[in-house]
Amino acid sequence: MYDFDELIDRRGTHCAKWDMMETIYGVSPEDDGLPMWVADMDFRPPRAVTEALRAAVEHGVFGYFGDDRAYKAAIAGWMARRHGWEVDPAAISTSEGLVAGTAMCLQAFTAPGDGIILFTPVYHAFARIIRANGREVVESRLVQRDGRYEMDLGALAAALTGRERMVILCSPHNPGGRVWEPAELAALADFCRAHDLLLVSDEIHHDLVLPGNRHMVMPLAAPDFADRVIMLTATSKTFNLAGMMTGNVIIADAALRGRFVATQAAAGVSPNRFGVLTATAAYEAGDAWVEALTEYLAGNAALFDEGVAAIPGLASMKLQATYLAWVDFAGTGMSGEEFTRRVERDARIAASHGHTFGSGGESFLRFNLATPRARVAEAVARLSAAFADPR
Repeated sequence: MYDFDELIDRRGTHCAKWDMMETIYGVSPEDDGLPMWVADMDFRPPRAVTEALRAAVEHGVFGYFGDDRAYKAAIAGWMARRHGWEVDPAAISTSEGLVAGTAMCLQAFTAPGDGIILFTPVYHAFARIIRANGREVVESRLVQRDGRYEMDLGALAAALTGRERMVILCSPHNPGGRVWEPAELAALADFCRAHDLLLVSDEIHHDLVLPGNRHMVMPLAAPDFADRVIMLTATSKTFNLAGMMTGNVIIADAALRGRFVATQAAAGVSPNRFGVLTATAAYEAGDAWVEALTEYLAGNAALFDEGVAAIPGLASMKLQATYLAWVDFAGTGMSGEEFTRRVERDARIAASHGHTFGSGGESFLRFNLATPRARVAEAVARLSAAFADPR
């Protein structure tokens, strides 16, 4: 029904993933380079999305967006169907993407100099936006047990200084692909309450859970925690709509929500017309497409992991969610400069550098698997050749 194997040429379309990789990584898209870095997909969204855009373009008038009732109802319907989470439409605010939404949370709920806790390695934009807003990044390094990441709340508690005001959680985790268990989420909620911390739960990948795994949204894992949690969700990763710059900031607590809305008002923020229209269409009619997508991504992950496991010194963390493979090169004994050179210059693959994700990421690279399977197979073959002689 859905052709995820179609090779779509995105070069020359103002596509960051393809058109910027030579500038950033020295890997040319014109010289058979493979872009496996920035987190968007090489797939078209569901047909309902393109039909909604076509209708808007054919209408031909692109004024300010108004009347968001259908949009918020679509979000609430999706969360109820897909996650068993009943959302009050009044609790939903719209942000210009979730990085901007995170920045608004920092501005609404913290002050310059406050400590913001990240479980690292983690999505690199968090640290960037924290520092840009004059806050302090507080790293709590994840520990590896049985091939997966776990939070060490005991070590974090011992390191607190009293300046910390907020935790930003990536759930499911990027780059490790972890689906946090309900007990882990509940423990984090208890930790935040005990230490007077707000929790921003970035769940942008919560629809991209691979078969055999189950994600639980934070409000269900910790139902008595509504006065301290800010939920971030979006269609951007789920339906490949990142360029629409539209995200959902869902805050059940009226007092917290009032502070956030006031911060948005001070910044003059308003919705992107096309982002709202595409999000509405995706949430209303995208269920079957997402189910087919996650099956396809699971096949890509299996192919990639099998290939990586056969390369001496490389280890790929088992993916439970997202389409982002996290590969450890520590076993090669190579420096970061050397294994990165082999990937970029020899294999001609642009992959995200692990050190940018914070403490614990130094020996890793992140590979985007949301591309036709032929490209994943080609990437495996190139990596195998590039590391055939690990000396």
